[in-house]
Amino acid sequence: MSPMDAGPPLNDEQLMAAALAEARAAAALGEVPVGAVVARDGHIIARAHNTRETGRNATHHAELLAIDAACKALGGWRLWQCELFVTLEPCPMCAGAIVNSRIKRVVYGAKDEKAGCCGSVIDLFALPFNHRPRVEGGLMAAESTALLGAFFAQLREKLRKGEKKPWKKPQL
Repeated sequence: MSPMDAGPPLNDEQLMAAALAEARAAAALGEVPVGAVVARDGHIIARAHNTRETGRNATHHAELLAIDAACKALGGWRLWQCELFVTLEPCPMCAGAIVNSRIKRVVYGAKDEKAGCCGSVIDLFALPFNHRPRVEGGLMAAESTALLGAFFAQLREKLRKGEKKPWKKPQL
């Protein structure tokens, strides 16, 4: 059974709820809790969460992993019929992947005042690239922000107590 055969289409809130479930999976691994799903016609094609620390890879952002999985699932790199739902405003690297994969719409939850490229730091989608997705921010922002806030509060508390970070820096 293909992802497209999996029942009735989901609405935006249900798709963001699936992204939040992915973010919670990231938090359970000690990763920054960001989750993403790629959907086509309301059906989830791919889902992913951050694995930068566990994968020891700077490119293991939820958006990039979900885009990669969607390309594999659909058999091509052009995701022009797809939408991306992500719990945190995309960074420059992820925004570039969104442009290059031709995703038609991006829906995010929480703003990222430090690295957000949908308007918080810069709006990369407003620049004259060959593709500009529609962007909607703030869907289930309170839930996304609370999850991120709880994660970082817990991390700060562990560091205050002298505990090591949940991940280990690689030896160079």
